[in-house]
Amino acid sequence: MIKDIILNLETEKSRDSVCGYAISVAEAFDAHLAGVAFAGRGVVPSYFMPGVPPYVLDDVLRDSNQQAAAALERFEAAAKRSALSVECRLDTENGFSPAQSFSTMARRFDLSIIMQSDDTNGPANDLLIEAALFDSGRPMIVVPYIQKGGLKVERIVCCWDGSSAAARAINDSLPILRRAALVELFIVTNEKTKGGNEFRGADMANHLARHDVKVEMTALPGADSDVANVILSHVADCGGDMLVMGGYGHSRLHEFILGGATRGILATMTVPVFISH
Repeated sequence: MIKDIILNLETEKSRDSVCGYAISVAEAFDAHLAGVAFAGRGVVPSYFMPGVPPYVLDDVLRDSNQQAAAALERFEAAAKRSALSVECRLDTENGFSPAQSFSTMARRFDLSIIMQSDDTNGPANDLLIEAALFDSGRPMIVVPYIQKGGLKVERIVCCWDGSSAAARAINDSLPILRRAALVELFIVTNEKTKGGNEFRGADMANHLARHDVKVEMTALPGADSDVANVILSHVADCGGDMLVMGGYGHSRLHEFILGGATRGILATMTVPVFISH
């Protein structure tokens, strides 16, 4: 069941499409939607701090608070056009970074929604995404910064490699998979997936069918170093509306390190990605 959703609000109005997408997901499941905006020192780059005159920092912090408040106002106005249960949260000074705060809050929700980073024109959400993925214990949807419409689930592609992360993602996404016209269980075959993953794929397909999911299987070859490209190319070729995948990576000295395929997909995705760890 998806009944409680948390959304990271973007302070830049040009990135408000994530707000519309989150509202469409909440409407589809008649879910409560909480919008969170971050302000204060936590959103000021650390390299900006040393040697900066206090009055300059005060101006930056004031602008940050104003932008966060404006984001909450836009979210509230958009949500009022629906009959959703919504709440607005302004997160300022609490001793934690936005990534830490969001991942902690997300533990109390069924699903997080965050917009993809835009390295060319927009904020970098990578730390927020990594913290929510590895530290919340909850699934999330990462929305492309090019996203225009709301939730669409005609065709969903589920990545399957027999791993626990992939199993977790498929299980967490079942409420969405049941709504899809077709779910494609997609396997990239290479040296790592030799020795029975195809059979495990058949078992997983049968499992999904028993959950009333309309499912078919597809397998394509691809080198381990090229898995992300194979997956994204296939999603584009088959007209997929969403990608479901397990998030791979590990923690090193309290820093989250994304696996290569996960990082590649989140950097170049063109459809929403439902991801669990």
